[in-house]
Amino acid sequence: MAKILNVEHLKKSYSSGSKKLDILNDISFSVEQGETFAIVGPSGSGKTTLLGLCAGLDKVDSGRIELCGQFIKDLTEDERAQLRNQKVGFIFQDFQLISTLTALENVAVPLELQGSKSAVTVAKELLEKVGLGDRGHHYPSQLSGGEQQRVALARAFSNQPSILFADEPTGNLDAETGEKVVELLFNLNKELGTTLIIVTHDMDLAKRTERILKLKGGRVVQENTVAI
Repeated sequence: MAKILNVEHLKKSYSSGSKKLDILNDISFSVEQGETFAIVGPSGSGKTTLLGLCAGLDKVDSGRIELCGQFIKDLTEDERAQLRNQKVGFIFQDFQLISTLTALENVAVPLELQGSKSAVTVAKELLEKVGLGDRGHHYPSQLSGGEQQRVALARAFSNQPSILFADEPTGNLDAETGEKVVELLFNLNKELGTTLIIVTHDMDLAKRTERILKLKGGRVVQENTVAI
């Protein structure tokens, strides 16, 4: 199968005063189209930084990333934004819904940015799929954490992304609510044939994916194929 993400010899560091902090050191891996993939490791191991680099939200120091057939380093800021808008979906631990927009409007935003004339129709269908068909007119502040994350799920899939990055998608949810969100995430992902990359510290969640990459101290320490 075709590789949708290819990471080669990635390095990233940040300056803190006079010190240089190495966050990622010589990271290489690839993910195939349609695969489910988890990145795990303790806090401070570089998981979220790696996710942001792979999605083109930040720039690498050295190495290269090929996402959806394009080398991120070669793209301008606008081209990277266009690639994300057309091919990439995101789910964050803190939901990142727009507080002044209703649930329906939040889900429709990526489609409207693409100029879709059926944005509202598609958004309504997705809210139905995540069990919130009757909550479209509610604002984020009127929804529980689990409901907000389900809206975020619907939004992430609204532009039918080729690849979806989920950063600790159940991190702010209780166990029962988190399990429901995970079920929805994997069901929608399977239905739409999306590639799914999850950053998590939850090994039970990671084991639901086909492959696990383990980071420690900014390096890859293990890569497993998980039996489904």
